[in-house]
Amino acid sequence: MKLVANFVEKPWGRCDLPDWAGCPAGLKAPIGELWFTAPDGAALPLLVKYLFTSERLSVQVHPDDAQGRARGLPGGKSECWYIIDAAPGATLGIGLRRALDAQQLRAAAQDGSIEREMMWHPVAPGDFFFIPAGTIHAVGAGIMLVEIQQNVDVTYRLYDYGRARALHLDDGAAVSRAVPYDMGQAVRALEGGVMEQSLVRCPIFTVLRARDADSLRAQLGQQPVWIIPLAGMAMAGGDCATVGECLYLDSPASLRLSPDAIILAAAQGSH
Repeated sequence: MKLVANFVEKPWGRCDLPDWAGCPAGLKAPIGELWFTAPDGAALPLLVKYLFTSERLSVQVHPDDAQGRARGLPGGKSECWYIIDAAPGATLGIGLRRALDAQQLRAAAQDGSIEREMMWHPVAPGDFFFIPAGTIHAVGAGIMLVEIQQNVDVTYRLYDYGRARALHLDDGAAVSRAVPYDMGQAVRALEGGVMEQSLVRCPIFTVLRARDADSLRAQLGQQPVWIIPLAGMAMAGGDCATVGECLYLDSPASLRLSPDAIILAAAQGSH
């Protein structure tokens, strides 16, 4: 089925969305997120969305499944980012320059030095980063990206550049792995320019970049799959999706791709 696009206003969002985003006419508030949800409102286990940033997002962290359930949530939130566009000098904050204990992390969040403690990674279109639960992170300004995440609404803000929003220092420090980021969990666009690639395989989800439906079926079997076109068109049954849209299929068996298609495909678990 074709998922429904939901535009979400954010103060750090943008008014100059690309044409493919299909932003409703006359909308003047900055749009920060474009979420895809089931037409009947059913909660799917993964959430796909686009982010559009004109400012840095807060420094934040998410719990893992065990930590989330201990707090009365259905689970935790691991996520991943695929960069669609990035302004010159755009960066993502992922991990820290050095390991901090919980007390040091709280102090850095309170006095603002966490900005200097963060590792800010330059990014380019085609870069991919897996952000396991517990990773301290912040999306920088001037970026458009696809985010694939566990569909659990839990975010602990550690620092927000003086904005008047609540912080969650106790929970955030408790669930953080305040260490440098493992760059083995990233895939850089310049790594051979390969279009067919496994981006992440972990117990939470598998994400592939693909352009051949048969290859995709061979790798994912009959599992439900989310299809996000990066170029061209994806088709299944009577539904189709182009850039800026998303399909959810009970299995990839019926998937067809146009000759120019490049897609992200996501499924639960490691395949």
